[in-house]
Amino acid sequence: MGCLARLARLPLLHLKHTKVRFLISAGEASGDMYAAGVVSELSRRYPGAEFYGSAGPKLQQAGVRPVMDFAKLNVVGLAEVAGHLPGIYREYRKLIRFAEEQPPDAALLTDSPDFHLRLARHLKRLKVPVFYLVAPQVWAWRPGRVKAIRDVVGKLFCLFPFEEAWFRDRGVDAIYIGHPLARMARIQTPRDQFFARHGLTQNATLLVLLPGSRVGEAGRHLPILLETVAKLRQEFAFSAIWTIPPAFQVHTLLTTFRERVRALSIQIIENETWDCIGHADLALAASGTVTVEAAVLGTPMITFYKVSPLSWWAGRRLVKVPFLSMVNLIANREIVPELIQQDMTADNIAREAEELIANPARAGRMRAELEAVRLALRGEDDPFERAADGIVQALSGQSTAQAASFLRSGEN
Repeated sequence: MGCLARLARLPLLHLKHTKVRFLISAGEASGDMYAAGVVSELSRRYPGAEFYGSAGPKLQQAGVRPVMDFAKLNVVGLAEVAGHLPGIYREYRKLIRFAEEQPPDAALLTDSPDFHLRLARHLKRLKVPVFYLVAPQVWAWRPGRVKAIRDVVGKLFCLFPFEEAWFRDRGVDAIYIGHPLARMARIQTPRDQFFARHGLTQNATLLVLLPGSRVGEAGRHLPILLETVAKLRQEFAFSAIWTIPPAFQVHTLLTTFRERVRALSIQIIENETWDCIGHADLALAASGTVTVEAAVLGTPMITFYKVSPLSWWAGRRLVKVPFLSMVNLIANREIVPELIQQDMTADNIAREAEELIANPARAGRMRAELEAVRLALRGEDDPFERAADGIVQALSGQSTAQAASFLRSGEN
């Protein structure tokens, strides 16, 4: 009984008194934000824990020591990534060397599957338990990757409600935790104060431009969006803003587009993304995380995306889903317009925008449909707490099993 009593207490002892080291890795701004939320919860459960890895601003604020250049991973598109491979590989080797010299007790990898599944294979060889936040979208393209996920990921934390069953049916230990943005995204400043602070006309229609959080994608999208604004100004009087998200490297873009932005009276607002989206009457949004933010905030939107011709040619045959916008995928039908690749033109965006601006009833229907998406994304519990609890439970269980083996060996 003495051994059993000691064994029963081991998970608690492991939690309270063992210094735990975590490797934390994120590859883009949204992953940096989500992983930081989980790290904050892990810090409460493991006082004195050490965190290191690929860390952007949010993770660094949460206490993660950066050991590689986070910005090197913030690239999208097959052809675009190819041009950055040498730099990405150098950072990968840097992180691997650090993990070999200071082995972590567990790893939390977030999004960026091209980088992180390779990293997970190496961590598995080092006997490091791997937890994965933000399920790779293998249900949309490259489904063969699910075998790699099953082989190297100990527990997969899903943000979208349909993902858990999809992965579990394929042998992956997956759990739906809810989407963090469904609880996080909210307006910070009342509309009248926001408009007054930025010199916006109180009764004006507000259009927000969301060209993407990566410099490359924003650079591809902005010329078309600026042309769209020029076309819309011929029909409507409105205020237009280009919101710059936190941690976005915009200096080159601001220099390139400043004159055109000024000529169109577009105001640039930095680090107030949720207020800009939440107070807007219409968002022109690059397909990605920002469309989920707009859905949660209830803002009608038009979505778009454009990559290089080579990336489009290589990737279009791999896509296995009817929609590219996550909002439409969750609804399982098109509730927001999608203008992808050759369909992303100023004429097409302007036509869709005119219909929404001139037809309040249609915009109202879209808001109601977006509310249904928001409710589908909001889990019963806090997603960060659920992820941290899953990690604690798995590590405590592992410690118990290892201790049981040790106690049995000591009795022989």
